[in-house]
Amino acid sequence: MIPLRDTIPSHHIAVITRLLVAINIAMFFFELRQGAALEPFLYRFGLVPSHWMVSHLRDFLDWPQLFLTLISSQFLHGGLLHLASNLLYLWIFGDNVEDRLGPVHFLLLYLGSGVLAGVSQLVLTPHSGIPMVGASGAIAGVLGAYFLLFPSARIVTLLPFGIFWHTVEWPAFVFLGFWFLLQWFQGLATIGQMADIGGVAFWAHVGGFIGGMLGIAILRPQRRW
Repeated sequence: MIPLRDTIPSHHIAVITRLLVAINIAMFFFELRQGAALEPFLYRFGLVPSHWMVSHLRDFLDWPQLFLTLISSQFLHGGLLHLASNLLYLWIFGDNVEDRLGPVHFLLLYLGSGVLAGVSQLVLTPHSGIPMVGASGAIAGVLGAYFLLFPSARIVTLLPFGIFWHTVEWPAFVFLGFWFLLQWFQGLATIGQMADIGGVAFWAHVGGFIGGMLGIAILRPQRRW
């Protein structure tokens, strides 16, 4: 299922959503400029769960850099398709959530959800040596917030039927509920493995989604219309 748009109009320009899209695109082009140094760059600024395993006292000296990766990993991507799919979801769902929260609270929810997503992945796949990169955990938080704020919105979705594609409108709570359950069950399939299936951090998606819902409960946005 590929979301194309929602049916909820925004009442304000989504400044932070657009800024986040621009930053992620700029960082992707910066990654491309790394050339042969890209792999060590991702291992330094991506979130690598096994790096958090403390084996010596001197490992504590690395913790400031490790905590930085909880943020920096949110702005890195593993490829063009990875970037495009994340930004599509951010563009469709972010403007409405920002409209309700305001730019400052929206940014806090976005980054906070991304951090909780990273922590979820650390806890559930602690021995993985693969760098976790991508905005999907933070964007999952936006989806969790949207799930609570706009459950009856309609999501126009491109859906395959055999060799043909058709557009279908789904209630947001159905579309996002199915998305969350898919991440949950795929995450369960990865428990005990060294890395997630296909390199996808499913538990980060789960943690980010829950983080977005918690953010709404904490921020208590007021209706603006």
